[in-house]
Amino acid sequence: MEYKSFYDSPVGRIVMVSDGNSLSYLGFEEQRFVNPLLPSLAERQDLPVTSMAKEWLDIYFGGKDPGFSVPLSLTGTSFQKTVWEILLTIPFGTTVSYSDVASLAACRLSKDRMSCRAAGAAVGHNPVSIIVPCHRVVGKNGSLTGYGGGLARKIMLLETEGIDTSVFSMPQHFHAFNQIARDLMH
Repeated sequence: MEYKSFYDSPVGRIVMVSDGNSLSYLGFEEQRFVNPLLPSLAERQDLPVTSMAKEWLDIYFGGKDPGFSVPLSLTGTSFQKTVWEILLTIPFGTTVSYSDVASLAACRLSKDRMSCRAAGAAVGHNPVSIIVPCHRVVGKNGSLTGYGGGLARKIMLLETEGIDTSVFSMPQHFHAFNQIARDLMH
């Protein structure tokens, strides 16, 4: 049986899905990945794993590295799981490029090279946002690209970790919507 639990974060309401022992999903409530499943899941706030995840998130949103892991059950292809394992090694307060992730994945899979697009697609399918820190992956040229929760949230998450986001470039259309998105989250 799977259960749902919610967490009200500074960047929006987060939904967590767990089998009772490990976390299989963590994302923003309006994201489409899990919403079709939510009505059929029983809500439980008292599961040890979701309590642990909430404690992790409290520490994280307090601007500190939680320093512990939450039990995860990540469902995906072996390639996706390899990429997600790489994401888990990115230190708090740092970023890496999609190219870096692709190179590490190629090395782990004993390949000569790996497509940045393939690595990016795997990053984009990460089922446990924030805890598996896909927001720490940026473009090789310093651009902030792609985040399932939206670029405004990506920036806020990076800033939560003390990262100076002014050094990154933004898509042209982003600046017009940035303040509106930030206002909606507060």
